[in-house]
Amino acid sequence: MLKQVEGIVLKTRDYGETHKIITIFTKQMGKLTAIARGANKPKSKLSSLSQVFIRGEFLIYVTKGLSTLQQGGIIKSHRHIRENIEKTAYASYIIELTDKLLEQSEPDPFIYDQLCQTLDWINEKELFMIPVMMYEMKMYKKGGFAPIVDQCVNCGKKEHPFIFSIQEGGLLCVECSHLDHRAIRLENSMSRLMTIFGSVGLERVGNISVKEKNIQLLRTLLNHYYDQYGGYVLKSRKFLSQLDLFNE
Repeated sequence: MLKQVEGIVLKTRDYGETHKIITIFTKQMGKLTAIARGANKPKSKLSSLSQVFIRGEFLIYVTKGLSTLQQGGIIKSHRHIRENIEKTAYASYIIELTDKLLEQSEPDPFIYDQLCQTLDWINEKELFMIPVMMYEMKMYKKGGFAPIVDQCVNCGKKEHPFIFSIQEGGLLCVECSHLDHRAIRLENSMSRLMTIFGSVGLERVGNISVKEKNIQLLRTLLNHYYDQYGGYVLKSRKFLSQLDLFNE
């Protein structure tokens, strides 16, 4: 049946000489895969529509097997992401994370809206690490391995201060800190930030002022946490690591 859906292109690969297979995260139907026939031809109307990061309206003939992209229109091209290597790297990371952690054909309007807002933020602004980490935390929750950041993971205590334990899967209070001697002590403001990251939509956040050293610490913690619990090897993570080494 023909369906008109709004969606974001997560992945694309060539199929034969002239076609593309694209994975689209749609707001109405969740993640689906479709063939874009002739999309590799220079004059194809589907060529620009079949690129990663594109948010568009898609007319798709949906079947149980491989669906077919008939036509569509671009809502946002996210051009500035494509023009900046760092923006491209982090946008690719959250796109790949989304593709890995979402099940096929399971709609999630909240995650869809958060991805739209995060891509828009990366596209339009220079400082985007906080929105990226906010989206990551929500995807960790979606994937079923989010850290406990609103209370002590062991005893349930909610009073600060806390330390962050990758081993125990979240925050530990002072009384429970003996469970992980390698845990990282956090400023009270940072543990509160982690709670916000996992529960608050980006639309409710204005300009968050966080010290650069704290951003880097949170970035490191999330990287190590994903390595411990994520389960999927992400090619974009490797590229980000190489980019970090280059920037150093």
